[in-house]
Amino acid sequence: HVQLVESGGGSVHPGGSLKLSCTASGFAFSTSCMGWFRQAPGKEREAVASISTDGGSTDYAGSVGGRFTISRDNAKNTLYLQMNSLKPEDTAMYYCAADPWLSGSDLAAVPDYKYRGQGTQVTVS
Repeated sequence: HVQLVESGGGSVHPGGSLKLSCTASGFAFSTSCMGWFRQAPGKEREAVASISTDGGSTDYAGSVGGRFTISRDNAKNTLYLQMNSLKPEDTAMYYCAADPWLSGSDLAAVPDYKYRGQGTQVTVS
């Protein structure tokens, strides 16, 4: 069955860094569009980043551009999100998402991708 397992979250001070990982199984990772979205308490889900199947195309929310980097290792079925210069407003649960049926990555659609993980908490304070 499909599994997306996030890790790497935690608590950091403003200006700190974290690297999230998402290990996938149960579907064709290398041919699936992938992305990250987040949700803070009382707020709507927010797409953070998306990446194409080969990693050659990435897109970011304006609020994280220049600070976050999405990447993938298709040989390891793993998605990453490097987060630098973290701000208190980055505090949220972060989710990994996958969609094997998209023809191209779509940042706005990431929160509605077919599969998602259980999330990992990021707290910046």
